[in-house]
Amino acid sequence: MKTQDETTINGTLGKHLTAADLVEDIAGHPAFKGFGELMLPRDNNSSNYKTSINNISSLLPYHNAVNPDDVVKALNRLIDDANQNKTIYYSFYNEQQKKQDPAKNNTGLFFFRGDPDAPFAIICPGGGFAYVGSLHEGFPLASEISKKKFNAFVIRYRIGSEQWATEDLANAIRFVFENASTLKVNTKDYSLWVGSAGARMVGNIAQYGVNAFVPGNYPKPVTAVISYTGQSSYSKDFPSTFINVSADDGIANVNTVERRVQNLKNAGVTVSYERYKNAGHGFGLGTGTDATGWLNNAVVFWKSQMSR
Repeated sequence: MKTQDETTINGTLGKHLTAADLVEDIAGHPAFKGFGELMLPRDNNSSNYKTSINNISSLLPYHNAVNPDDVVKALNRLIDDANQNKTIYYSFYNEQQKKQDPAKNNTGLFFFRGDPDAPFAIICPGGGFAYVGSLHEGFPLASEISKKKFNAFVIRYRIGSEQWATEDLANAIRFVFENASTLKVNTKDYSLWVGSAGARMVGNIAQYGVNAFVPGNYPKPVTAVISYTGQSSYSKDFPSTFINVSADDGIANVNTVERRVQNLKNAGVTVSYERYKNAGHGFGLGTGTDATGWLNNAVVFWKSQMSR
């Protein structure tokens, strides 16, 4: 497995970030040496380096309710883990694969540890396949899930294609399964999360399975957490599904979402559905909106679907 640069693991990997710090402070932070750029929305973020974290929402046009404090708390959790000699970044493609397709250099998994051998979640941030909103829709969610003792990964996938992104998710699942003992995660009851373009990736795996995108015999997740997407696919073989959306979402039509909910239920799939009034599109944790607390409900639903 490729991990973060071992030469940086010396117990002193830099100070905590604050909302007043800049995008370049994330990219260049010593704790994120070798992969800091992959934490940012685009493949080349240099033109936005002078943007402050307080204004990070300006780099995430498809997202709403971006809370700088949530962003820095999650980033500082990773800094703390790195200072405790914990690997926080893994590449799920090998060097030959990246040489054959250089875009795969812009992929990886960021790891927020829960309890050893607890089930894992992979969070797929959205961004319309034009960017990856990990700072708002990935790291803060993973941090909260890990606080509930589950292991959580945030995927950085290739930008530009739903097909590429779904292939990356399938390869990330393969990587976690193949390295479960080293990562100390339980593969039995894993879940896939989250919103918009990322929810399309989750929906593709839920509909077609991991093995439609990578060779092998990998199971579907026990639960799919699908937030604010207009994707409408469904089948009787979908895993249990938690779906949410806001009525004022200007991108994912609430009626389309609710038709999918009903279709899944009619197909016999166990579904939990939440509808909010004022959270907009791409609300992440929902801080400051009526979606606040939804992640807790999604985790409870996930737990209810786990094997006994």
